[in-house]
Amino acid sequence: MPEAGARATLAGMASYIDPRSGRLYPIEIPRWCGEDGAPLLVSDLPGIGRDDIERGLRSIWRYAAALPFLPVRPITMGEGCTPLVEHEVGGTTTLLKCEWFMPTGSFKDRGASVMLSLLREQGVTAVLEDSSGNGGAAVSAYAAAGGMAATIFVPASTSPAKTVQSRAAGAAITLVPGSRQDCADAAEREAEKIFYASHNWQPFFLQGTKTLAYELWEDLNFTAPDNVVVPCGAGSNVLGAYIGFSELLRAGQIAKLPRIFAAQPAHCAPIARAALGLDPVEAKPTIAEGTAISKPLRTAECLRAMRESGGGAVMLSEEEIAAAALNLAKRGVYVEPTSAQAAAAVPKLIASGKIAARETTVAVLTGTGLKSTPRYAEMLGVAI
Repeated sequence: MPEAGARATLAGMASYIDPRSGRLYPIEIPRWCGEDGAPLLVSDLPGIGRDDIERGLRSIWRYAAALPFLPVRPITMGEGCTPLVEHEVGGTTTLLKCEWFMPTGSFKDRGASVMLSLLREQGVTAVLEDSSGNGGAAVSAYAAAGGMAATIFVPASTSPAKTVQSRAAGAAITLVPGSRQDCADAAEREAEKIFYASHNWQPFFLQGTKTLAYELWEDLNFTAPDNVVVPCGAGSNVLGAYIGFSELLRAGQIAKLPRIFAAQPAHCAPIARAALGLDPVEAKPTIAEGTAISKPLRTAECLRAMRESGGGAVMLSEEEIAAAALNLAKRGVYVEPTSAQAAAAVPKLIASGKIAARETTVAVLTGTGLKSTPRYAEMLGVAI
């Protein structure tokens, strides 16, 4: 890791920024939103080249030089460096980025590792998150690994099984009456007492998910793929890929951005509907529950990422998502139905002419099917 002087230099290059107003905030002071409650990002960073990679590290921290500042002791459990494997999807060869090969079983370990490492470096010792799924599990685990206290707010109606992973890591679970939105609102109010390290709000989380772009670049012998297809709920992988590849373009390491495509369930597709010019509709339950975010914070930023990369969005029926999940499983790839949306989207994009079969297309599979065993039992008609 670079010494303190290098850390200070890097920190001096970055600020929090409200992308809609352009207002800047000093990055040295931990915050999760702007003074007016607006979601923030980290200002544009210059990116890194292949010589900046810490090749002796087998984790996302090999790309630490790309972060806004560097912690003395990262909280890491070997996240990242996930397999990229060829797989036949819809009659064409697709590269599957197997993001469930992470300590807690999902891509959110990238964001949790970086977010909590940087916040701990700034003196934060206790964090609050609202999530009954992969985000809560990742924050709980990395807080435990870093000696930080974690409190996770979840809707009171949440199945107890969904919080076991967080409880096992020692997180305090608070059950909030009402809807998922009620839970988020309660967490925001509690942020006056404990730092709100929300994977949806805190900008350092996206600094972790951007390592996906750097990793794909290295996986592909320091080139960018033509297309990246990701499941999309709040958009952290859409934005992470866009931020990371934009930095590589800025640094002169790639010639153009890959096209970024967001896959969403038709039952809950606010970002996809906006991208496709469709009116909003009321959300309905979906088997792709990890992307069932009815009011994403960063819709405008996701639309920009898709537009500037030349990508777009795909809406998927429940039948298409289930079929993709089962087809992957029958080929040995056992992922959450949420993740299977990326694979389901590829043949639809080819059929529509938005991507070509000959192009290099990456489908990002974000979470393990082990977390969705009851859902698979339903799809297979098996009683458990």
